[in-house]
Amino acid sequence: MRVLVVEDEQLLADAVATGLRREAMAVDVVYDGAAALERIAVNDYDVVVLDRDLPLVHGDEVCRKLVDLGLPTRVLMLTASGDVSDRVEGLEIGADDYLPKPFAFSELIARVRALGRRTTVALPPVLERAGIKLDPNRREVFRDGQEIQLAPKEFAVLEVLLRSEGAVVSAEQLLEKAWDENTDPFTNVVRVTVMTLRRKLGEPAVIVTVPGSGYRI
Repeated sequence: MRVLVVEDEQLLADAVATGLRREAMAVDVVYDGAAALERIAVNDYDVVVLDRDLPLVHGDEVCRKLVDLGLPTRVLMLTASGDVSDRVEGLEIGADDYLPKPFAFSELIARVRALGRRTTVALPPVLERAGIKLDPNRREVFRDGQEIQLAPKEFAVLEVLLRSEGAVVSAEQLLEKAWDENTDPFTNVVRVTVMTLRRKLGEPAVIVTVPGSGYRI
């Protein structure tokens, strides 16, 4: 899952991004509304965690732009105000969910994951295919009932492949969904991660390489 965090309180923004990355999400961070619009124009995001009171371009305007573009991106709006009228207004603008500050990080994670599931065809919370069982919320992976320990990027790649339900996923798509914008697009990190993931999942191999196209399970 790829997430954009837009928050002008830099310590909070960086803390949220760090926590989301620990949950195997690819996260980009910006600190004002203008920068958010620039990122949205060039990157595809599953979820935008959007502070409402932003400098340069207000969070409301960023949200309206997302709606106008007709993107499948979901918006979780953050605000220091917990008034019902503010929450209603934010939802009417086009936000998909609303979370007042201060918030419990576990709730933020749950809401981001719930919104991320809405960007694609509805899938069960626990993903299963070819003897692999992946629970995004518990960060657990099992093969034929045996738990497998994965690094965050390995977990993210496996989740993307399982969510594709057998369709081929290109290296470029994996890079976009599992890594942030600071990753060199010419790196071999995807190939190396897939090789390590294959080894950890064991035999027979469940990740198939489709020459010239990508990978599938």
